[in-house]
Amino acid sequence: MSTLLIRHARVLVTMDAQRREIPDGAVFVRDRVIEAVGPSADLPTSADEVIEARDQVVLPGLVNTHHHMYQTLTRAIPGVQDCELFSWLRGLYPIWANLTPEMVRVSTQTAMAELLLSGCTTSSDHLYIYPNGVRLEDSLEGAEAIGMRFHAARGSMSVGQSQGGLPPDRVVEREPAILKETQRLIERWHDPARFAMRRIAVAPCSPFSVSRELMRDSVLLAREHGVSVHTHLAENDHDLAYTREKFGCTPAEYVEQLGWVGPDVWCAHCVKLDLSGIALFARTGTGVAHCPGSNMRLASGIAPIQAMRNAGVAVGLGVDGSASNDAGHMLSEARLAMLLQRVAHGPVHGPAALTAREALEIATLGGARVLGRDDIGSLAPGMAADIVTVPLDDIGMAGALHDPVAALVFCQVPRIRHSIINGRVVVRDGRITTLDLPVHIEQHNALAMQLVNAAASTR
Repeated sequence: MSTLLIRHARVLVTMDAQRREIPDGAVFVRDRVIEAVGPSADLPTSADEVIEARDQVVLPGLVNTHHHMYQTLTRAIPGVQDCELFSWLRGLYPIWANLTPEMVRVSTQTAMAELLLSGCTTSSDHLYIYPNGVRLEDSLEGAEAIGMRFHAARGSMSVGQSQGGLPPDRVVEREPAILKETQRLIERWHDPARFAMRRIAVAPCSPFSVSRELMRDSVLLAREHGVSVHTHLAENDHDLAYTREKFGCTPAEYVEQLGWVGPDVWCAHCVKLDLSGIALFARTGTGVAHCPGSNMRLASGIAPIQAMRNAGVAVGLGVDGSASNDAGHMLSEARLAMLLQRVAHGPVHGPAALTAREALEIATLGGARVLGRDDIGSLAPGMAADIVTVPLDDIGMAGALHDPVAALVFCQVPRIRHSIINGRVVVRDGRITTLDLPVHIEQHNALAMQLVNAAASTR
């Protein structure tokens, strides 16, 4: 069995039950699982690999609960830079209709590389568009090659414009085919075991792109196979109005009617979740993926995250798609989450504001809870060896050593120093070990131009 020792951290942030922060801390890993955590003087002095973490903060790997990784191909697209959600989608659907399997695989790795360098070790991805032979395997292969712990959500759209939905008819699928393909993916790829590197979720896209029947049948399929379900919900005023007009109820009432509540359910955004919806989610254990950057970019509003947490709702962090956020930096997203709650709710000592440590908790333990995992999100014996180290000697941290833990959120962290996922060093000295990043970026940019040019040629 292999061993790994990370030692002499300036501060080791455990996120354990006591929320310990250990000066001169260390973590000892045996065979991909954490065996011991504590002061460096109390842990073994040798291992198969030793990482010196002086002048670094060591913390659990961050957990990203919502993304659309293919959208890294369409960042900052002219014409949709100043749109709200619905008009933004209408502008981008015709471009995404030209996606290819290669584009999905390469963009998945681009998104994951960005996440890795910003402290993320586990990510979900909601792929809901499947043109030109694209399959979820294209994402799964990209994730396996780069080494990220992955929750792949098999998304779907079935209600096109001709039926009153938002997406054009050419990018929707037939519902029997969606369910059949989703079942195949679960049976082929889902790993329910503790420390699993790959899990499958069932994820009809949104109330404005799938039918009630598909929502209902999807959750039944998921529960038959013991997997989670995921969707967008209550994202902005137009989303709220659509649900009221089409289904005669609020978004929270809609998901409750369809059985879409419980600890196996998590919903993205929930900006417009009302007090009764918050109470419903708290009572049923339904989770929320908070996406502050995207919500600001699309002017969707400010999700009542602290009210959710106060009620007991599981809240994680999501960078969302890189065409609605245009960035995938997890520590920066935690910073936005903290700052946005302060804008909405005033002084930090008030009941609704968010502290730096609470933002880090949302990004680690909160995300683990939302994804239904008890094996990631903290550094403690028996937990998965998903560990990141953040250097304190970069310009963005200069003068911030009074509280280096809070500085991770208050200050700008360009990139982490090391990332260990499942006991494997995936980022070493700020460089990804599993990808030739300059070559990959060149390939990604070429495919991004190809995608946009293909859409222009079909107009």
